[in-house]
Amino acid sequence: MSSLTLSDDHATPAAGKVIQPAWVRIVHWINAVAMVLMIMSGWQIYNASPLFSFSFPGSVTLGGWLGGGIMWHFAAMWLLMVNGLAYLVTGLATGRFRKKLLPISATGLLGDTKAALTGSLSHDDLTKYNHVQKLLYAGIIVVGILIVLSGLSIWKPVQFQYLTALFGGYDVARYVHFVMMASIVGFLVIHIALSLLVPKSLRAMITGR
Repeated sequence: MSSLTLSDDHATPAAGKVIQPAWVRIVHWINAVAMVLMIMSGWQIYNASPLFSFSFPGSVTLGGWLGGGIMWHFAAMWLLMVNGLAYLVTGLATGRFRKKLLPISATGLLGDTKAALTGSLSHDDLTKYNHVQKLLYAGIIVVGILIVLSGLSIWKPVQFQYLTALFGGYDVARYVHFVMMASIVGFLVIHIALSLLVPKSLRAMITGR
């Protein structure tokens, strides 16, 4: 079977076929690059007008100054928006979200969390997400939508005044944007840690198998 298929129906390890389709791998790595660029440039912008009593070290920021940070942020923003939209549309059209992320139950979440904390959570079948993974991946999609919308509210508060008003105004939108950024950073830390703990999942996201 060609790895360029958009379907997950035949992505079973038992058949020795693709676990992560090519389109998933492509949007995943583009999103990874875009998120890192946006976070680092966002920290540069934040340092120009901090919300809290701390700033980020220059070694982890991008752009060198406010104007440079804004240019990098806008460039990465369009990349993330276009790629993220492609991911959402394709994920819905192929039924991947329904198959991978649903259902999520409180009982399943508690059980898988307990198993994860005791080191007994199985990772034998990479084609199926446990409830913890389902919650994390579904949650990061919501976070991604909120960070884009709050970012638009900050970028064009007059043109998008109704959107800005939904967030409670410009100042509140900035806090929402910061919290969503922090959530993405937290997700990336957990995501990378789990990938290192289960190397075959990282291999599948690179080779598809």
